[in-house]
Amino acid sequence: MHGKRILRGYFGMVNALRRDRFSFLRDTIREKNGGVAIMKQVKIGSCVLSLIQGDITEQATEAIVNAANSRLAGGGGVDGAIHRAGGPAIAEECRKIGGCPTGKAVITRGGNLKARYVIHAVGPIYQGGKKKEAELLRSAYLSSLQLAEEHRLTSISFPSLSTGAYGYPLKEASLVALRTIIDFLSEHPGTSLREVVLVLFTSPDLAVYEESLTQVLKERGIET
Repeated sequence: MHGKRILRGYFGMVNALRRDRFSFLRDTIREKNGGVAIMKQVKIGSCVLSLIQGDITEQATEAIVNAANSRLAGGGGVDGAIHRAGGPAIAEECRKIGGCPTGKAVITRGGNLKARYVIHAVGPIYQGGKKKEAELLRSAYLSSLQLAEEHRLTSISFPSLSTGAYGYPLKEASLVALRTIIDFLSEHPGTSLREVVLVLFTSPDLAVYEESLTQVLKERGIET
């Protein structure tokens, strides 16, 4: 009987430590992301994938991804917000690079942003799904992840590429984004990345991504 009490006490302590560790992880990332609580989180290999509602320009990950145009000239939406928050140094680097084709990405310093780098990814304009939009969108996410890996970055934040002015349907785009990110992390267990964050601007957008994450994890046979 005494031995059973000891075992119950031991397992209770272990479970408490697990709960504490999980809470600490959530609190740490909440603070790092400007006070925004994480709504959904899953670990893929050695990397934590998180979905949050927030402002991409406020993220303190090593890199944030910009929904850029092919001229790297700045614009509206996420692109304009990042250029305004980051200051003229980002635009100057973009001018030196000169441009970026659809489906690819380039990297600059982060200027006045909390992030050290901005990865400028050019997603496709949606044209009914018959112009290889899914392939180009996947390539934009993949190119961003590859750049992060080449620079040995440990954390990166993405917006929802192509779903603003470029008109890509949110549900379809979320599935492309999550499949690409999860497959990359699963296929690169030695990646330098330890944190990937998808930052959604509105709660309805976040809800769509949460639903898609559940779907993709089930497709890939990943238990949470």
